[in-house]
Amino acid sequence: MYLDFVTRAMIGGVGVALVAGPLGSIIIWRRMSNFGDTLAHSTLLGVCFALLLNIDLYIGLIGISVVVASFLAFLSQQRLIASDALLAMISHSTLALGLILATVLPGVRIDLLGYLYGDILSINETDLIWIYAANILALFVLAKLWRSILSLTINEDLAAVEGVPVVRIKWILMIVMAIVFAIAMKLVGVLLITALLIIPASGARQFSKTPEQMAVFASILGMLSVVCGIFASNYWDWPTGPAIVVSATLIFIVSLVFGRFYK
Repeated sequence: MYLDFVTRAMIGGVGVALVAGPLGSIIIWRRMSNFGDTLAHSTLLGVCFALLLNIDLYIGLIGISVVVASFLAFLSQQRLIASDALLAMISHSTLALGLILATVLPGVRIDLLGYLYGDILSINETDLIWIYAANILALFVLAKLWRSILSLTINEDLAAVEGVPVVRIKWILMIVMAIVFAIAMKLVGVLLITALLIIPASGARQFSKTPEQMAVFASILGMLSVVCGIFASNYWDWPTGPAIVVSATLIFIVSLVFGRFYK
């Protein structure tokens, strides 16, 4: 069945927002926004390697993102350098290397603006398959490990005493985040991926009473942001990725007011 480009954008954006809700909530609880930025910046490097090796774009994106996430997980356990300095160093290094490769690859022209700020309106049926396959995997893993994730978020030492495999859970969580970031890159771009996860989750936090409520409400606010952003983009001829993030920000502001009365 043929779908027009706006419908494909809606379906793809809603799909990413669905998994961004619980994942964004976890990022806020565990204060991992810097980790998210690092993964987001590494996705441009994944694009360049995919083009350089002439392989599927998503294989390059997921491959590089998982490698970077694993590298970060390994270094964070060694405690050789402060975590915030490590994240900043790798974040900017991978982005800089990706920008350099994007300009020097022989015979390849890369739309840097499209990758930096997203190009959700160019999503095709193959993209939708990748998005929803990644969603199913991510949601299955999060549902399976939800209680363990909450336990180590509250107190890692206590979770370890209770038998939660803390190190393994953290590795799995980082790899799931890497996959979702890689898939979301085409929607809102390298520079705005983290915003799509954090802003709706921050809005949901204002009127949520349980972790589960926050995850669900974050998904709903994220989907609403995608729909509003696409409509605003079509109506005012704005770049779609930034329009989605601006919509999420406006919804967050409304949630601040609503949250005061709700509580």
